[in-house]
Amino acid sequence: MRPIASKLLVCAALAFALTGCLEETTAELPPPQEISRDAVGHYCGMIVVDHPGPKAQLFIAGLEHPVWFSSVRDAFAFMKLPGEAKNVRAIYVNDMGKATNWTAPEDGTWIDARKAYFVLGSDRRGGMGAKETVPFSNKETANAFIARHGGTIAAFSDIPVDYVLGDDEEPSPRGSHNGDRDDHGAKNQGSES
Repeated sequence: MRPIASKLLVCAALAFALTGCLEETTAELPPPQEISRDAVGHYCGMIVVDHPGPKAQLFIAGLEHPVWFSSVRDAFAFMKLPGEAKNVRAIYVNDMGKATNWTAPEDGTWIDARKAYFVLGSDRRGGMGAKETVPFSNKETANAFIARHGGTIAAFSDIPVDYVLGDDEEPSPRGSHNGDRDDHGAKNQGSES
């Protein structure tokens, strides 16, 4: 066999093997679970279904049941805080484009959070009355939501840390929370517009 042909054969075999491994890994991901009254929010310790807005569930390696969150924003906080588990196998959120009820998103609306579009800074509040990270499976539906409720779109990997870990103020373009204050916290005395 010629050297080039044997290299192509080896590459094809490796590609076939990797495809099988990737499909196996995807197949091993746990499917989303529907919320019951037994689901308790990781941070609030309250029953998840008693809170309005989209919810989230994370599957951590070694745990059979999901970790529940009363809001999607709380799930992002979990993933970004240094003291929390980092071996997240899957994360699911309610697709608010499919859900017809903001207060109680219906069964069957779960989507993979890593593939979702998120609206930040809208006027809709999630669990515990805090600003929410509102998930959608497609960008067009997210844009329609923005037209009604304001906000901007971010991908899973682009959600700013200060949005999920900061206070309830919207982040400024530089990511600070000082509003009309200078870098030392003093109120700016400039002219009013």
